[in-house]
Amino acid sequence: MSGSTFGKIFKASTFGESHGNALGVVIDGVPAGVKIDLQKIQERLDRRRPGAKANGKNNAAVTSRSEADKAEILSGVFEGKAQGTPIAIEIKNTSQHSKDYSNLKDSFRPGHADFSYYEKYGFRDYRGGGRSSGRETCARVAAGAVALQFLEQALGKKFSVTAYTLRAAGVSCQTIDLSVIEKNPLRAPDLKAAAAMEEKIQELRAKGDSAGGVVECIIKGIPSGLGEPVFDKLDALLAQAMLSIGAVKGIEFGAGFAAADMTGSQNNDAMKTKGGKAFFESNNCGGILGGISNGNEIVFRIAVKPVPSIFISQQTAKIQKGKFVQTELQIQGRHDVCLCPRIVPVVEAMAALVLADLLLQNKAARL
Repeated sequence: MSGSTFGKIFKASTFGESHGNALGVVIDGVPAGVKIDLQKIQERLDRRRPGAKANGKNNAAVTSRSEADKAEILSGVFEGKAQGTPIAIEIKNTSQHSKDYSNLKDSFRPGHADFSYYEKYGFRDYRGGGRSSGRETCARVAAGAVALQFLEQALGKKFSVTAYTLRAAGVSCQTIDLSVIEKNPLRAPDLKAAAAMEEKIQELRAKGDSAGGVVECIIKGIPSGLGEPVFDKLDALLAQAMLSIGAVKGIEFGAGFAAADMTGSQNNDAMKTKGGKAFFESNNCGGILGGISNGNEIVFRIAVKPVPSIFISQQTAKIQKGKFVQTELQIQGRHDVCLCPRIVPVVEAMAALVLADLLLQNKAARL
């Protein structure tokens, strides 16, 4: 299978399936001498892992599947530092319930990759979706944790990547307080909105249904000049990274689609100078011009579709004697109701991988 490697210099190749023995990632291109803290990698994985609680309480939005997601570094790190060789990280699967998927052996789940995988490969791993499962993202989060440690050491304390749930189950945040993101199960920056989101999600869970939402990401401390013109623009690579996450169906930067209804005079970010330096009065471009960072905060939002695994009977197709026939399917097992809170750390990880790769590429851009 091609398509399992991301990046040009700072490269991450993930492996493993939802119900296999383990998942993991091989990270190549990490400069020798970068300090690698396994605990920081584990902290990132703990935020994404299934079965995680929020403030000691069960999270209504996420699956009850409980995985420790304990990371083990197999190679590339010696005495706490990257050796400049490939870093391999493994995460064991310990809580697979493959029997929950026995009724899917010949049937295709609506909204999932089952049918398209079957059409491409001629067969598929029906136990949780195999490589198409959201479980694969634990390997991305591990790789992103390494990328974040590199970026923090290269760019200093001003650098940060912060994602959060801006909208879920039809409820939008009215205020943005980054200090409360980890204090509610939805990872929303508005506690009042988070409570309303959770209430709505509880209602949907009781009905066997699911919800989508919007996740926003703010990247601070990125210098101007990051991004490769034409095909490898910063926004193009961030878009590829985000759309490679299974449930993500759209992305916008800065003013985004609202720019379609603005005039040029409204959308352009006016420039001013102070002390011999230039700055922008607004940030409708989301911190990226011509595919290159302009020194502003990088701001983007992604659309997350509703979880396709719902506990409501659905019409679908199954394979019977080599032919597709109509059937009815009711999914079983343990599934998320809203993916937004668990996608937050994945968004941060994928953004970090893009930035780490482009930062290394920039070192060859000019003398």
